[in-house]
Amino acid sequence: MNRKCRLRFSFVLLSSNEKKNFTINMRKIILFTVILYGFHSALAATHSLRYVYSGTSGIPDFPEFVAVGLVDEEQFVYYDSRNHRMVPRVEWMEKSEGKDYWDRETRKHIGWEQVFKNNIEVAKKRFNQTGGGIHTVQQMYGCEWDDDTGTTGAHCQFSYDGEDFITMDFKTMSWVAPVRQALTTTLKWNSDKAYIESARNYFSQECIQWLKKYLDYGKETLQRKARPEVSLLQKDSSSSAVSCYATGFFPKSIVINWQKDGKEIHDDVETTELLPSGDGTFQIRSILRVSPEDLKNHQFSCVVEHVSLDEKIDKPWSE
Repeated sequence: MNRKCRLRFSFVLLSSNEKKNFTINMRKIILFTVILYGFHSALAATHSLRYVYSGTSGIPDFPEFVAVGLVDEEQFVYYDSRNHRMVPRVEWMEKSEGKDYWDRETRKHIGWEQVFKNNIEVAKKRFNQTGGGIHTVQQMYGCEWDDDTGTTGAHCQFSYDGEDFITMDFKTMSWVAPVRQALTTTLKWNSDKAYIESARNYFSQECIQWLKKYLDYGKETLQRKARPEVSLLQKDSSSSAVSCYATGFFPKSIVINWQKDGKEIHDDVETTELLPSGDGTFQIRSILRVSPEDLKNHQFSCVVEHVSLDEKIDKPWSE
């Protein structure tokens, strides 16, 4: 993993003093990461390696540092400051790497834990914050690889209070500051040409190599394909909504569209959040708002595209 990228930390201050609210916030951050980076290409066979790091202070009985690694949005490694140990989260990872790997990753993350603690104190001074309160720092970074086309992508960003603080622009290989508090940091980092080159090498080569290795470790799970089952349902004949359910599919990238008389429509369509089914597959629902009269006088159908399918599933509505 990229040592220098992870030495560069930004700062987050949460205004809430309640541990419960903070825990909810942390879950949202991790979920946001999955959603934000999980749908870069709806049907391409794109795989991803991501890391989310979070450091905290002022929260009793909560880890001061947590590191989560995800392959194709499935958590595969975990570290926190209470256990001081990098551990596998999936069986295929536990079987594939030996003691040297886990010892090495543990040593690295003990180091990052100390860096996070120091940067929280720096952040307090930078933002003129004194006294106690809940503070957190976050970093999210990773890479993507399309095994059909061979194209790759990457992201590396930091946030403050859930908002963008500083982000790497990979087109220009430079840091961008969306807020004035980060300008000093961007000037310093952008002047470090050796660091920029190190980041370029990591995200374009090393990260992709690790991703491919992890995919091979978990190929029976991560690279399987399960076809979606598609069904249409209307609550009752007077209802103004028809729902299209796609269930039991893997991987999670999927496209659902509605057609009216053979033409694609987007108005009055709502797609719900992608959800796990509990058996390793996923489910999603698309809702079409349509009048009973329109439903009688026109032909509506739900069209589903997925990498497991040789051709689209076109499911017509019939009362």
